[in-house]
Amino acid sequence: MRQVFPLCLVAMMAVGATMTPVAKAADAKTATPIKHLVVIFGENRSFDHYFGTYPNALNPRGEPQFHAKPNTPTVNGLSNALLINNPNLNPANGSGASNPFRFSRSQANTQDMDHDYMAEQLAFDGGLMDLFPANTGSAGPPPNAPPAIVLTNGQVMGYFDGNTVTALWNYAQHYAMSDNSYSTNFGPSTVGAINLISGQTNGVVNHAGGTGAYVSDGNGGFTVIGDPDPFGDVCSGSEQAQMGGKNIGDLLNAAGVTWGWFAGGFNLNTINSNGTTGCNRSSTSEIVGTQGDYVPHHTPFQYYASTANPTHARPKSVHTIGFSGDPSNHDYDVDDFFAAVSAGNFPEVSFLKAIAIHDAHPGNSDPLDEQQFVVRVANFLQAQPEWANTALVVLYDDSDGWYDHQLGQIVNSSKSAADALNGPGSCGSGVNALPGINPKTTHAQGRCGYGPRQPLLVISPWSKHNFVDSSVTDQTSVLRFIEDNWLGGERIGSGSFDAIANSISSMFDFHQVISNDLFILNEDTGEPVNAGH
Repeated sequence: MRQVFPLCLVAMMAVGATMTPVAKAADAKTATPIKHLVVIFGENRSFDHYFGTYPNALNPRGEPQFHAKPNTPTVNGLSNALLINNPNLNPANGSGASNPFRFSRSQANTQDMDHDYMAEQLAFDGGLMDLFPANTGSAGPPPNAPPAIVLTNGQVMGYFDGNTVTALWNYAQHYAMSDNSYSTNFGPSTVGAINLISGQTNGVVNHAGGTGAYVSDGNGGFTVIGDPDPFGDVCSGSEQAQMGGKNIGDLLNAAGVTWGWFAGGFNLNTINSNGTTGCNRSSTSEIVGTQGDYVPHHTPFQYYASTANPTHARPKSVHTIGFSGDPSNHDYDVDDFFAAVSAGNFPEVSFLKAIAIHDAHPGNSDPLDEQQFVVRVANFLQAQPEWANTALVVLYDDSDGWYDHQLGQIVNSSKSAADALNGPGSCGSGVNALPGINPKTTHAQGRCGYGPRQPLLVISPWSKHNFVDSSVTDQTSVLRFIEDNWLGGERIGSGSFDAIANSISSMFDFHQVISNDLFILNEDTGEPVNAGH
């Protein structure tokens, strides 16, 4: 499932040329030069799992090579002490007790780890960060090598380096990355996805099926801590939820800003090359095999009645994509993003979710398949005339439970049946408290955060170059940037984390003279195509 590049971009990549970006006049006034924000929301990776040894790669023969530029900044990653005498050698981890170890490129396909709200807190063990194999590990062969393969939960201690996540390491070299960015809360994909667009996982107003994905908020309501599907989505399973309150789409609609969530597999009319269609569309990867394209609980605007498109209605045309009043209600297929931009209709705010084999989620995706999608998007954007005022943000919905050594600040505490960071029923001191969507709610339980640390990159002509940002950010930092740039600083309100988050603005330098150099990478290897980089 490979996208064919426009001929002009193929020719440019072949000769290592550069293209001078020409910015179109923007319809909306923005606080910065960024007129188009594109967010790739990937799946289930922790910071140490992808960047723990950055910028030092092992560079074995047969794998794409990575050699850092001179004066590349270091990150808060895996020190020698953490690599050779890690707290997870703790005997309480049983046979899974392990130091961190490197996955080779041939080991890109791994098990999915346990990333439940409580399991992650138990792994953190009050900040000791020493019980990952016991609580979030899934049985797999590493770190034990053939022929004596023993399945242990120590697999959760594995990490990749720049020989496998090569594209992301190269983007970090050329643009900006963070080593201090976190999940807004502990917990899995739906929690992260809802936080990205509203900063508020409290406020379940309707649900069907079981209640295992929720916890009492202490005020007669419920907070989402699991992975229910969106209420009423024709592709949803039996456990479903609908959220109350506002999300960023509501604010963008009120301001007349064009936007969309573009999800892989969302167009139920498409017939894939293997004959699959509807909710059962599927694609095949050489690494992870055949997987369904669309994952309902990865599509957060579907949880809100105001921004849902439960029947997956199609837009009237490529020229109505991003605009209010269209039958699609801002929920589209990821293919619609490429079609709209190619037709000259570039939404101001775009969220992209790849089909499942490309979304990075362990078990149905992997770093090499993820790389194909990320590079495809970055190369495509650089071929557009709007590139000079565009920013591409890459971040993740949760950590998947993969080991990361850094405990984030608990800026919102919780005392619920699902909390366990500081002992049964407790996460944080109880001093910091955010309300729920009910204005009478002073503290909505089940929203403990910040959670695990995750990668965050900003790819833009306006990014600081070869820069590591160590200011504290979380998933709602992207939300805050959108609010500051397009909405004059308007906030979601009702206890959203956007009120206390830092923006991602520290990863930009809006006073620099931007270069016309493009940074084109190879989808398969992640290595630069154009000469001189």
